[in-house]
Amino acid sequence: MKKWAFVSDFDGTISKEDFYIVMMDKYFPEGRKLFKKWKAGDIKDIDFLATVFKSINQDEEKIIEDTLLIPIDEYVPGFIKKVQESGADFYILSAGTDYYINHILKKYGVENVKVFSNDGYYHEKNVHMNIDKNDWHYSERYGIDKSKVIRKLKEEYETVYFIGDSEPDSHPALHADLTFAKNGLQDMLREKKVPFVPVEDFKEVEIYLVEKGVILK
Repeated sequence: MKKWAFVSDFDGTISKEDFYIVMMDKYFPEGRKLFKKWKAGDIKDIDFLATVFKSINQDEEKIIEDTLLIPIDEYVPGFIKKVQESGADFYILSAGTDYYINHILKKYGVENVKVFSNDGYYHEKNVHMNIDKNDWHYSERYGIDKSKVIRKLKEEYETVYFIGDSEPDSHPALHADLTFAKNGLQDMLREKKVPFVPVEDFKEVEIYLVEKGVILK
């Protein structure tokens, strides 16, 4: 069994803005009405995202250009390196799509990171998702069941750390050995009485793990 792994959500956790919000505000402002229905629970997460992704109507070059402008937590590339230098593995776990995540990772020279997400691809001016209902981590609501991924990783690692920022992350937080929570996830976990470490960025995560002797300075 391997010693430990660090698993991170992407949108709003590694990135400072969500891909779907950037695309919706830029190319699909009418999506804000759908957004309200989604937040009210009338539309499944995966259906809402699929609608936004299919309403971009731009050449791939433009979509990639917009994607690469999305700011990320500047501490992330260095933090990933430190995790890997400590002999651990870093994973990204996202209910979005690997399409834009892979472009951003490439921009920052991030290597050897496995991405668990919905399979995405560019086709006819939009981003589409391949959702396989037979996949082991399939979720009807999110496309990917984050809890199943964390549980599977726990079979391979002694300790699994997780970080997230929003509602889809409240489910895997129940299964991780330790969860770092940003933004709205903090209140959700407080309500559920799930223990967590509140953080604002990856610098704070690094300080915590250095203090615990998990990663080297």
